[in-house]
Amino acid sequence: MNCVVTAGPTYEPLDAVRRLTNFSTGTLGSQLANFLVTRGHQVTLLLGEGATYAGEQRAQHLVRFTTTEDLSQKIASLTAAPPGAIFHTAAVSDFRIAKLFRRTPGGQLIPIEGNKIPTRLGTLVAELSPTPKIISRLRLLFPDTLLVGWKYEVDGRRASVLRLARNQMKRCQTDACVANGRAYGHGYGLVIDAEKPMHCERNEDLFLALTALAERRTAHI
Repeated sequence: MNCVVTAGPTYEPLDAVRRLTNFSTGTLGSQLANFLVTRGHQVTLLLGEGATYAGEQRAQHLVRFTTTEDLSQKIASLTAAPPGAIFHTAAVSDFRIAKLFRRTPGGQLIPIEGNKIPTRLGTLVAELSPTPKIISRLRLLFPDTLLVGWKYEVDGRRASVLRLARNQMKRCQTDACVANGRAYGHGYGLVIDAEKPMHCERNEDLFLALTALAERRTAHI
């Protein structure tokens, strides 16, 4: 099966030398891509430029991305030869810098711009706007592809994260969602349709479950 894995962070520029990004190393997605290759699958790994994972990369095709828009365009370019499965593990920036302002002593906000904003301007105020949700567009682009999303949460409890994972699946019409983060606790929760969530204690357990899901899809085609 031809598989696509997205991994690592996107970023949004503050100016030409500074950026807004996520704490993501690209490790999980890179290791998932490696695992899929060992199972005989063809893998395209879309890896964030800011990923710090330094381990082996076995994916047959490695493509770097930068901003959220750049990742979105690179995924859209795959529609000419749709993959059998997309594992969307990338940590996509939820916000971009819409405008920057400096505050005058009187409290007035003055818009500023430049290739490198000087620190002599003092305290700045940033207006953030949401970035488009890539996962919400995947089903339109890939109607027959197995789509697996991720739901990483730091607030709440395991039950609430699993509920959010199901909501994402319903809203985005994905086939499965992996729940993790501080709110979930150790390991991962794999949510598949109406099935009871599967708890995966280790990375390898998750990779086995995801690969089995993809291989079942292939068997039914």
